[in-house]
Amino acid sequence: MKNIFKLFLIMLIAVPFSSCTKKFDEINTNPKALTVAELDQSLYGFIVRRAIYGPSYLRNGNGMQTLHSLFFDTYANYFATTTPNFLSDRYVLVASWINGSVNAFYRDCAPQIKYSVDYAKEKGFGVEEAMMTVWKVYCFHRYTDCLGPIPYSQYGNMQKSVAYDSQQEIYTSFFSELDAAIRVLKENAGTTSSIISSYDAIYSGNVDKWLKFANSLRLRLAMRVKYADATLAKTNAEAAVADGVITSNADNGWVKTTKDWYNAYNTITSWGEFRMSADMESILKGYCDPRVKSYFQEAVTPDKIDDPVGVTFNFEGMRNGQSKGNRSGIAFNSLASDMAKPWVVLGDKGPDWYVMRASESYFLKAEGALEGWNMGSGTAQSFYEAGIKASLEENGYANLKNLAGEDYITSLRTPASPGSDPAAPSVILNPVSKVPVAFMASGSKEQKLEQIITQKWIGLYPDSQEAYAERRRTGYPILYTRIDSENPDIPAKSLPRRLTFWTTEYNTNGAEVANGINKLNAESSDGHGDLGTTRLWWDKNPNVPNVGNEK
Repeated sequence: MKNIFKLFLIMLIAVPFSSCTKKFDEINTNPKALTVAELDQSLYGFIVRRAIYGPSYLRNGNGMQTLHSLFFDTYANYFATTTPNFLSDRYVLVASWINGSVNAFYRDCAPQIKYSVDYAKEKGFGVEEAMMTVWKVYCFHRYTDCLGPIPYSQYGNMQKSVAYDSQQEIYTSFFSELDAAIRVLKENAGTTSSIISSYDAIYSGNVDKWLKFANSLRLRLAMRVKYADATLAKTNAEAAVADGVITSNADNGWVKTTKDWYNAYNTITSWGEFRMSADMESILKGYCDPRVKSYFQEAVTPDKIDDPVGVTFNFEGMRNGQSKGNRSGIAFNSLASDMAKPWVVLGDKGPDWYVMRASESYFLKAEGALEGWNMGSGTAQSFYEAGIKASLEENGYANLKNLAGEDYITSLRTPASPGSDPAAPSVILNPVSKVPVAFMASGSKEQKLEQIITQKWIGLYPDSQEAYAERRRTGYPILYTRIDSENPDIPAKSLPRRLTFWTTEYNTNGAEVANGINKLNAESSDGHGDLGTTRLWWDKNPNVPNVGNEK
């Protein structure tokens, strides 16, 4: 069976997205390989496993370094780049990295996701179809959220060209597909899929947990479109909460790593290409946040003169957008903090890869309550505090104390100065913002939103892809600008609003790319074509100017 499965994977993975033709079966089928039509239920679980592992960036595949690390990690300002020749941190949208990463998704991952849904539908596996539909929406939303229009409804049409859907069309489909999947999962509550229980690397086929994941995802996507379509957002957010989202860390969704499917950070950290950002230092140090110990290591050469009173804080950051000369001449890898030890043991399976967590659900509910939506029993403040509590407990700080021994949630501490950047030792940086931990009950709506998103940014770590989307959507947290930008379209005090379309598509699907660009411009509030300055459909927050809230 293993050999047969391997032949199938070779056939499935080797067919590029751009090579689909009307004569697909004649041209692309290996007569010695197993065909899709010949697969049976005994092999279905293996496809589900690959459909889950592949898009999760495990084993440094499918754009982990070239998309997640070099773009999202730096645009979320979780990390800053230390390697001289990596210019994405200076807002260069390196086309070859985007091309290789998105091609890898459509070539290596999307076929297995599609098959896992289509086969279940064909065989009448309603529960499994619902689960994998939820997973499909999760995976594709992360690509439309960084690109805008993408091939979605017509993906896998076996034609020479594949149409792009507008982002509004894609999100409309997302909500419809999630609604249908949630109905099926609710009808089968309390059960476990016997078909994929041994292959589902997230929830082992547990229907109740998949239902909470589906609703949490629906709540995330509802909040994403709040500024583009408030009615659509409210309707879906309230429905998601009513059906039950993740509210306990026991139900957190993560892809379980193994020796074969290991966390890719455990590979790329050994290359010494990035370190903790100055933003992280300012916020975590100012809050005396205990999670810094779970996220980062102490710097090899720490700055001991800027620690909080009574607290030793040897975790150091660096500004984003350093020049090539600075990265060549300054020992940033010693002066700034690496990731915490679980992420840096080369050859280890590493931490599980998080998908959705209780803390995020609470922060989403807090924002919904801030809007006056029905988020269940609670207030914006109670949900905000529950989100912090869930994140602290998830990271092992159940006593809810900060590094100074104070109650973290009610602390009035605010971000601190990270000191001076090694590139400009005579300049002491101001704190990145003034937002306290303790909820500002009498504050403005915007101040409360800043608090919610700032804590959400901390809690999402290291899910930089989601954190970057939230920065664009809300303008928060307020973070430092780049030292410099080498992209003439994107100034250092701004933020790329999207990544550009991948070059292979221009060569093989050019007419549809042009249609996709037309759709991008038509639904954007600030359309510039296929540039990093064009806002996506949902990117319509009136409080986020073209030049962002960054300091």
